[in-house]
Amino acid sequence: MTALSVNLNAVAMLRNRRDVGWPSVTGIARVVLDAGAHGVTVHPRPDERHIRTTDVYELADLLRNDYPRAEFNIEGYPDERFLKLVEAVKPHQVTLVPDDPGQSTSDHGWDIAANEQVLKAVIARLHGSGLRVSLFIDEDPNAPALAAMVGADRVELYTGPYGASFRTDEGREHLDDLVATANAAREARTGDGGGRPLGINIGHDLTLENLPSFVAAVGQVDEASIGHGITADALILGFAEAVRRYKAVLA
Repeated sequence: MTALSVNLNAVAMLRNRRDVGWPSVTGIARVVLDAGAHGVTVHPRPDERHIRTTDVYELADLLRNDYPRAEFNIEGYPDERFLKLVEAVKPHQVTLVPDDPGQSTSDHGWDIAANEQVLKAVIARLHGSGLRVSLFIDEDPNAPALAAMVGADRVELYTGPYGASFRTDEGREHLDDLVATANAAREARTGDGGGRPLGINIGHDLTLENLPSFVAAVGQVDEASIGHGITADALILGFAEAVRRYKAVLA
């Protein structure tokens, strides 16, 4: 079964519109975890426009003390500030994204060949702290082998173009490319090719409407990190019911 990790950035962005402290990021984390989510995801950006550094530490404490089986996934660009944060917090997974600090959201995967030496060094450093590392990649069947070569444990398939064009010919083309990329990831092996199978995560613009077709075509993956879609549905359904519905689709 594909694990559901709920991205809490949209909750934090709503909280930050007023200086009143609610909705509580840790409070919503409790709701989604109690409803059956496998874990939570955050992307703390340098300007703290949604998730703040304090949120990261508070969520780490919450999971460690009250939800020891839940997973914590932290996304970000691997500058020194970010690396020191994840080394201090020690989440279960670090997802490296090639974002410019000013981007509103992640919108492309790594050019791994062009960043090979940087990624190798960063991943080796994170492995030294015992952290699992996922690389954010585009729908490119050549990317998983490169991700494995630089030491990544998993890849996260960027599903934004598919989500944005669902039910169109373009959307079907994106889905075909995602299937090919997922199949390539299943063939890849970590390290020098003789290690573990490369894990597969997915994320971006996945909804209750477009997930069934994705799951039917791609099959089971390790983890789906979903934030904007599930938060939008939670405005109507409530977070607990939204989690249950997304889990049902992923199953």
